[in-house]
Amino acid sequence: MDFYLHPQGICESKNVGKGTRIYAFAHVLSGARIGKDCNICDHVFIENDVVVGDYVTIKCGVQLWDGITIEDQVFIGPNVTFTNDQFPRSKRYPNKFMQTLVCQNASIGANATILPGITIGQNSMIGAGSVVTRSVPPNAIVYGNPARIINYVESKKNTPETSYFFDDKSEPLQKTSVRGVTYHKFPLINDLRGDLSVGIFGRDIPFVPKRYFLVFNVLSERIRGEHAHKKCHQFMICVKGAVSIVVEDGFHREEFRLNQPNLGLYVPPMIWAVQYKHSQDAVLLVYASEDYDPEDYIREYDLWRDSIG
Repeated sequence: MDFYLHPQGICESKNVGKGTRIYAFAHVLSGARIGKDCNICDHVFIENDVVVGDYVTIKCGVQLWDGITIEDQVFIGPNVTFTNDQFPRSKRYPNKFMQTLVCQNASIGANATILPGITIGQNSMIGAGSVVTRSVPPNAIVYGNPARIINYVESKKNTPETSYFFDDKSEPLQKTSVRGVTYHKFPLINDLRGDLSVGIFGRDIPFVPKRYFLVFNVLSERIRGEHAHKKCHQFMICVKGAVSIVVEDGFHREEFRLNQPNLGLYVPPMIWAVQYKHSQDAVLLVYASEDYDPEDYIREYDLWRDSIG
């Protein structure tokens, strides 16, 4: 046996990786598969149809039920509660339990509750005590009951009042750390009859669009976007209210708050983009360089990461 089992622990599985440590009063059933160099702490119960990856930490008081898969380098805090049946009844069992996936490098805080059949995206963080009712995107930080996205991991925040400061002397276009993404401020003309802002396609906006679309009536806890384009260029202006845009190129991640109708964000192809924190009255105008083509979308974060090398 090349893993450690505490004298008061029970491990019926023969599929446990080298260097894993199973501590007192933990119980691992025979069908479970556990990777290498994991820490399975006191009073953890792991059922049969469970897969645990490498370098996983499972703190005290956690139960992993049938249908749960934990990928590599995941942290699960004390007394996190997983579920696998939406409609449980005593002595009644579904033909197959719902599948829950916790992706690589995610962290789940103490006493969080994870509803069945969802995916916790890679590198995401679940706040302590949260009740997670929907799948969590990669890199998102969620908190509350029900859990809502409150931030993104390692995302540099930018507003007109912070890093990218526009004044009378500054350039109307500012480069960002995310490859090809630029932040724009358009002229704002104040008049007794009302305000006006204007931009010219091909100059202020770096392409001539083939279409536009509007995003509005989005509940504040929901997200939009969450994809990259292979060929399509996009330019975003929040013409009413406010919305936050997170953009990522695989090396840098930044967040921009579009909260004035003369601010815009240019997003070139192969940049992962997410829209969240919509105000109740938010109306996001998006210009696109291409006609709609479902084949132009990359909607899976892992696939996008692989495609950019």
